[in-house]
Amino acid sequence: MDDIVRAALKKWPQVPACYGWLGLDARGDWYLRDDRTQAAGPFPQVKGSRLLHQKLCEFICRNYEADADGAWYFQNGPQRVYVELEAAPLVLGVQRSGGGYAVQAHTGADAGAVKSAWLDEHGRLFLDTALGFGLLRSLDMDTAADAVTAGLWVPEDLPFAELPARFGYVPSPRCVRA
Repeated sequence: MDDIVRAALKKWPQVPACYGWLGLDARGDWYLRDDRTQAAGPFPQVKGSRLLHQKLCEFICRNYEADADGAWYFQNGPQRVYVELEAAPLVLGVQRSGGGYAVQAHTGADAGAVKSAWLDEHGRLFLDTALGFGLLRSLDMDTAADAVTAGLWVPEDLPFAELPARFGYVPSPRCVRA
């Protein structure tokens, strides 16, 4: 978390949380969801405006974490902005690295070791990593297939609806808290 964010939390500790205004899609893109967008429908059916400002996206990524209930949020100064998740709290990329594979989150953080791999009914690959649980971005499926073929990852089947409870995350914090 940025020092400026920690300072704001100390100065204004009682700022109410914000729900529904930020979404993370399956490609790892952030979406701003104003009142009009939220009224038009839930995320990801109605995504909102994709955030393209690189420095803003980097700020969000540096200050993105989960609360004790598994709801993910962006700490925006003194305010928690809870995030609507299309698929998982992390969107992961994989690259060949030396003789193995390196996994990185959409936040830029190294995901560390892959603990387990999961396939949902749509054929999407999810990885439980040292950093946390995430969806592998579709762009990297060929590389991931090589890791599976090499026996490094052995995906198990699990319906998408069961993933949040199994891996302790809340796809739509608004539903839990509002």
